[in-house]
Amino acid sequence: MAWQGIITLEPGKRGGRPCVRHMRITVADVLGWLAAGMSHEEILSDYPELTEEDIRACLSYAADRERGVLIAA
Repeated sequence: MAWQGIITLEPGKRGGRPCVRHMRITVADVLGWLAAGMSHEEILSDYPELTEEDIRACLSYAADRERGVLIAA
């Protein structure tokens, strides 16, 4: 899945950390919720501004970062 266009980096917003679609929800927030055991459905219920595609983009971004293949957009 391509995360480009969904994961955004903006200096000054959430300390410049990667966020979902210019919102204040970071990739780390989403990964933390998943790691804590929340299901995709629970996250989407608690944060209706997010989509299933947003959650998958966060996972894809994290996987690319782990592999070291991030390219500045």
